[in-house]
Amino acid sequence: MGIYLNPDNTDFQEALNSEIYVDKTELIKYINSKIRTANKYICVSRPRRFGKSMAGDMLVAYYSRGCDSKDMFSKYKISSDPNFEKHLNNYNVIHINMLDFVGEKRPIMESLDYLSKRLIHEIKKENGDVDCFDWNDLMSVLAEVFNEKRVPFIFIIDEWDCVFREYKNDTEGQIKYLDFLRRILKDQSYVALAYMTGILPIKKYGKHSALNMFTEIAMTNAAPIQEFTGFTEKEVRELCEKYKKDFNEVKRWYDGYTVDGESIYNPKSVVEALTRGTFKNYWTSTENYEALEEFIFRNDDGLRDTVIKLLAGEKKKIDPSTFNNDMVTFNSQDDVLTLLVHLGYLTFDSETNEVAIPNYEVSEQFASTIRNKDWAEVSKSLKVSDELLQATLNCDAEKVAKLISDSHSENTSILQYNDENSLACVLSIAYYSARKDYILHRELATGKGFADLVFIPRIGRTLPALIIELKKGHSAEEAIQQIKDNNYLNKVSEYSSEVLLVGINYDEKKGHTCIIEKI
Repeated sequence: MGIYLNPDNTDFQEALNSEIYVDKTELIKYINSKIRTANKYICVSRPRRFGKSMAGDMLVAYYSRGCDSKDMFSKYKISSDPNFEKHLNNYNVIHINMLDFVGEKRPIMESLDYLSKRLIHEIKKENGDVDCFDWNDLMSVLAEVFNEKRVPFIFIIDEWDCVFREYKNDTEGQIKYLDFLRRILKDQSYVALAYMTGILPIKKYGKHSALNMFTEIAMTNAAPIQEFTGFTEKEVRELCEKYKKDFNEVKRWYDGYTVDGESIYNPKSVVEALTRGTFKNYWTSTENYEALEEFIFRNDDGLRDTVIKLLAGEKKKIDPSTFNNDMVTFNSQDDVLTLLVHLGYLTFDSETNEVAIPNYEVSEQFASTIRNKDWAEVSKSLKVSDELLQATLNCDAEKVAKLISDSHSENTSILQYNDENSLACVLSIAYYSARKDYILHRELATGKGFADLVFIPRIGRTLPALIIELKKGHSAEEAIQQIKDNNYLNKVSEYSSEVLLVGINYDEKKGHTCIIEKI
């Protein structure tokens, strides 16, 4: 039993000891099916705090010869699998967190040399009776120890991509790192399984798509193990029942990641919200807003306007295949948006190829970043949105029209009101703060058409519903009349006994006008 070779099950035991542990042991069944097959190389990438390290610790506890974990797993789902004991604690496991070796900004090759020496040291301690030709060459040592003892190795490598995050511009060092991994892993008979986790998929470098033997499982292609990406809706419902928390509120804050058809919740945030008893930004608060700012303020290929639309609740179709899997090479806004998917700031629908902001927690991070950066009139719209909502609830139509006019910018193309959809986008931003108490619907189907903007009060909020109809070049009166003629009220009255009808018109000469009626 060592630090990196055949560690014990202490780390996974700590996860089991936690107040909330969601049983994800059936992941082992999938991994077992890949051992000693052509598909024995697996690279799992997902955002930080989505359980990557915990899954790695679980696999270490299950496979490592340095411990006996039968009792540990006996009460969890994997114990009912017919092959449960076949692979249990039967392998030489090498468990590495790459941040332990490259986090000090040493030259990459120096870090890899040090890593090799540490591994050889532990292998030699446990297998000193093997007559290795060269105890200084890691690949040679692994091969000869396996040839002599016939116990294959399982490699579990966490934070495998930290080289590409810590050494963003060291292309030469990155290539050497990929070559190092390829040399010790690819086509080696001593490898029974290689399981790597990180945030980014494997870097593409022409022929140095060097680790092309790996099956990549990411936020853009998580099948067939998408249910292990985070907490599923069923798991969250059960937790909410146990902790007597409002499931709908948990869903609003932390749901929204659509991973190959599976609705996934942020594990870090759900656990914090349930154990602390309050809903707030837990996942995004673990990182400075500058992490998001670095990418959304690039304005590559119209990115700025896309971010505004996303914040307004719209979706954007992208092509994730052009992404180079690093944090510096961006040839289009699609590349930036794909990176934000891998970082967890956006969700990707694999059926439609569309991205969106997943939930209120992440939306707040976008809004906070824009406010702190003072992003022109968008920032102004966000800052006055509390005042705008209050003016609407007070039926102060004149003030509503003025506040909307004040937030209108001629310098941002999406805010130029080319059509009513553009106006709806701007209004979605202007009423941003309403999302704390309302569920926003864009183009809500009502039976006789689609209402432009509808705000339904959240459960427990004693507020009127809002139906906002938008016009360009007509009149606010026409907007109100359309609400009535198309019976939008019938649909909305299902959710609230009091409704405010808000008609807003924009005229290039007269500006904004508004009428508000209380029903």
